[in-house]
Amino acid sequence: MQTFNILIIEDDTIVARTIERCLRGNEYHVQVTNTGVAGLRAARRKLPDLVLLDVMMPGMDGYTVCKEMREDAFLKEVPIIFLTAKNKVEDKIIGLSVGADDYLGKPFNLDELLLRVKAILRRTVHSNKQSDQPGTEISGSSNRKTRPINQPEVDPVIRIGEYSLNTRTYEFSSPKKGKFRLTPVQYTLLYHLMMHPNKIFSPSLLLDEVWDYPSDTGSADLVRVHIKNIRECIEEDPKNPVFIKTVQGYGYTIQTEEQDS
Repeated sequence: MQTFNILIIEDDTIVARTIERCLRGNEYHVQVTNTGVAGLRAARRKLPDLVLLDVMMPGMDGYTVCKEMREDAFLKEVPIIFLTAKNKVEDKIIGLSVGADDYLGKPFNLDELLLRVKAILRRTVHSNKQSDQPGTEISGSSNRKTRPINQPEVDPVIRIGEYSLNTRTYEFSSPKKGKFRLTPVQYTLLYHLMMHPNKIFSPSLLLDEVWDYPSDTGSADLVRVHIKNIRECIEEDPKNPVFIKTVQGYGYTIQTEEQDS
């Protein structure tokens, strides 16, 4: 059975220890730090499977820690859940735009936290398995994977009209905004929508299929904010999107040119 390593970066000792006891009781390996600088140092020393990150900390705040992790080649894929008393929609937009996977407001229920932790770790394991190409092997001292003889190379780029998503680099290309590198959760969400063009996804369905959250876990705001942030990056006019469209009363969809016509 795989044991996951979770890093808690939280300056409130009581909150940190409460979460630590809960996670250890569910057989997770846990490390606790109480500053952003110490948290980054711990993450670089031992790669965590998930980071639970407070926002309001003295010195380096959680937003800065998240930004630094997303710019670090070693840490950029690590899932991050913000734990904070800043619960306004504007705060969620900031937190998710810097690269967090989820945002849980204080005070929170420990059972709710556990459900989100389990779902994110389950999704991470599934994504890692999907990224492993069957039949590949490491050749010599190089880390470059080689294909079996006679097996054609699979195009890593998904294309819909003039838009494209590179599944190796997480780069999205649009005709008006050029290339943009997505955060891991932005990539997973956009990949799911692009793999099912013309299908309308409600926020609750995306929470289930992308975040792998149970029906009573998570918030529609999480989906809305991530969609908003993606649109800010890829749409020429985010308030009038042409790629990720909103179907009022239902959800979100990406339509092919054939469907539009």
